[in-house]
Amino acid sequence: MVQTPRRQRTPLLSLLLGLSMVSVGSSFQADLGGTATKPEARADEWWQNLHQSFLERAKRPMDVLFLGDSITQGWGENAVWKEFYAKRNPANFGIGGDRTQHVLWRLSHDEIKGVSPKIVVLMIGTNNVGVNTSAEIAEGVREIVATLRKRLPTTKVLLLGVFPRGENLSREYRDANETAKLATQPAEINALIAKLDDGKMVRYLDVSLKFVSGDGTLPKELMPDFIHLSVQGYRIWAEAMEPLVAELIGESRS
Repeated sequence: MVQTPRRQRTPLLSLLLGLSMVSVGSSFQADLGGTATKPEARADEWWQNLHQSFLERAKRPMDVLFLGDSITQGWGENAVWKEFYAKRNPANFGIGGDRTQHVLWRLSHDEIKGVSPKIVVLMIGTNNVGVNTSAEIAEGVREIVATLRKRLPTTKVLLLGVFPRGENLSREYRDANETAKLATQPAEINALIAKLDDGKMVRYLDVSLKFVSGDGTLPKELMPDFIHLSVQGYRIWAEAMEPLVAELIGESRS
């Protein structure tokens, strides 16, 4: 976690906590005909090839399944992945550029057919930002969680809040820069999808504050392009969710 004096955290906490209480609509008041909830394939050959590779991986057992977009795909085989997950029979089904509708298509086209992981770690939605409303994106995430629960009834879902994005998340910067207002969407989305936590089979975790400095900026050493993580960023992510991952998998902790 980026260490900053407590007094510097006030503007950031006010922003994130304030946004978490924004009423984007009671429950999930989204346009159910929106693109975020309609399964959609991508025509790119590389994308189809990755999908095929996931179908092959699904033929073998897995205990931990990561599902999402480029932020998930970015785990690769980095040192943090090897340290935290290699021993847990993992699979990484992240594809760069995917939106909620693409993950829905993949799930309905056999990527999880025949598997029974102990846990699915899901984070998706950042690529829908600026295209769909926050409520529509939240509805897309809800559809993914519902699909996982239906197709993998014994698997627990760890739903991650959408990570912060943009160089500067401070209120002053947002108010002065129109394009920076998109930085508010992750917090709006997260306020909605947090409601999917049922305390048992679906757990929600938001680690946004782990990445943001007290002045509202995202350090480049953690997010070089202000969206994707560095290896240091992945370590912060892994350490933040490790206690809950271990709990959901059913590992005993000494």
